[in-house]
Amino acid sequence: MAGSQLDFYLARVEQARAEAEAATLEHVRERCRRSEAAWLALADRAEKSEQRRDAEAARKALEAPQLQE
Repeated sequence: MAGSQLDFYLARVEQARAEAEAATLEHVRERCRRSEAAWLALADRAEKSEQRRDAEAARKALEAPQLQE
């Protein structure tokens, strides 16, 4: 699930970047660049959350055998 959310954000980053490159009006290009930055920030947060979730799952997996003893 999280990977699909990250993929969605990264797709929006690419879309905003392409729209900015294709824009002929400066204010449209600037809007697209702001959009790109916002989507990139969301993607970074999603990636960090995924990494923390994976680290927590690994930690719990290591603790589980000790709890059963």
